[in-house]
Amino acid sequence: MTMNLSAASPLLQDLLRSGSPLVKECIQLYASSPLFRNAEPDELLIHDDPYRRPVRTDDLPYLDFSGPLRREDLTSYPALVAHRMLLNIYEADLLFLPRNNGGRDWEAFRAFYDDRSRILGEIIRGTLEDHVFGFLREEVETSGRWSAAALREYFLTLDEEAQRAEPTVTEAILRASGRRKAATFFLLQLASDYLSEASAMGRNLLGAYGAPQSELFKILIDEYGYGVHGSKHSTLFEETMASVGLVPQIHTYWQLYLSTSLSLTNYFHYVSRHHAHFFKYLGALYYTEVTLAHACAHHARMLRAVFGEQACTRYFDEHVHIDKHHGRMVFDKLLVPVLERYGDTVVEDIVRGHEEFRALQEIADRDLIAQIAWTDRVDEYSATARRLIDEIDQGKHRWPSDTFVEYLDERSTTHVHDEHRLLVIESGQMKFWPAGGEPLILGPGDTTIIPRRRLHGSVILSERCVYHQPVVPHDVMTGIGLAV
Repeated sequence: MTMNLSAASPLLQDLLRSGSPLVKECIQLYASSPLFRNAEPDELLIHDDPYRRPVRTDDLPYLDFSGPLRREDLTSYPALVAHRMLLNIYEADLLFLPRNNGGRDWEAFRAFYDDRSRILGEIIRGTLEDHVFGFLREEVETSGRWSAAALREYFLTLDEEAQRAEPTVTEAILRASGRRKAATFFLLQLASDYLSEASAMGRNLLGAYGAPQSELFKILIDEYGYGVHGSKHSTLFEETMASVGLVPQIHTYWQLYLSTSLSLTNYFHYVSRHHAHFFKYLGALYYTEVTLAHACAHHARMLRAVFGEQACTRYFDEHVHIDKHHGRMVFDKLLVPVLERYGDTVVEDIVRGHEEFRALQEIADRDLIAQIAWTDRVDEYSATARRLIDEIDQGKHRWPSDTFVEYLDERSTTHVHDEHRLLVIESGQMKFWPAGGEPLILGPGDTTIIPRRRLHGSVILSERCVYHQPVVPHDVMTGIGLAV
């Protein structure tokens, strides 16, 4: 935050200072909304309720959101919790109507949009944004002298790179032994944005800033199907989801979003909500329009290879064409006029937005590939876990361990650990979900490995369950080839 706090009251200074006790208290108060309570036994998927979004609030007192995360920590547990809260804060500006007309649905509607949540969200938003996006200040270099001509040359080079780029995510899905599960999990990661596509763009269309505003509106019209609901891009994505057996409703799969997938959705809200970041938004928009034109062709081919004729790929097929057109529109009708008018004042922000979003996309791709790799090899992890437990019992390892006692129907809201852990059941029974894979039913003596930063959850199936989580050193996991 850049505001000069010296003249502000002590209370206001505390509210504006990242990591202050008052901000921490506001984070707790914000997350105390019943809509964000921990997941319940039947809530791995959340049906017919766009407002119910578990945050795993019990952990908040132990998490520190002050200061930016490092690049390598963007898949950490604090990042996941921060992104979940940020998306809730941003989406309080969007309109989601109840799917049904029951009293509880309207109660949730009013709670999601109430003034208490909105005010608390505004107080904590800057702290959370700096926590998850602050690293970009050091990550992205924009040195050098830029002009419209230099920018065009640079962007054309990147377009050529995008055409030649290996489709790493689609290749990882096609290599997986469980290709359908991997492809399905990929679609879930897109759902956090694509089911309300272009909502962040809409934030930039109010006001008055000349011809570029009208050009951006043309792109929005395309996204919204020129007013024909069946042609709206989010409707096309609903068709894709339904064609492969997924529920095409807002945030049904809330608990299965990776933090890095949320970061892509949140970044566009971040640079659109702050109108001072408008030129960053234009750079990021250009990146997405150009790269998606190529990526969507790979995605469509992958879905047809995995699901056959069952898959409706109209969403991706449409974007192969329209995003090439949008890329030209963004450069010629938005970037060039803006650069001609404002020149050096804005060019660095345009480049920065482009490079910041590219960095986030690269991180998200690697995170998704790592999650798929774990869920595709769960049997191997479980077999290795058995060997490690035997070595612990023989006294070969003295690793720290946590013990938990949980009871019937107690659900662990999906989360990640910031270290590798064994999961060892002493008594009782648990259903364990490696997010994106098949659930495991674990009983006394059963064990598996949960690699660090891998999304998972569980629910207790017995009256009482006692389990242990020894922490496995990273060098051990690397040595046995399981540190995804």
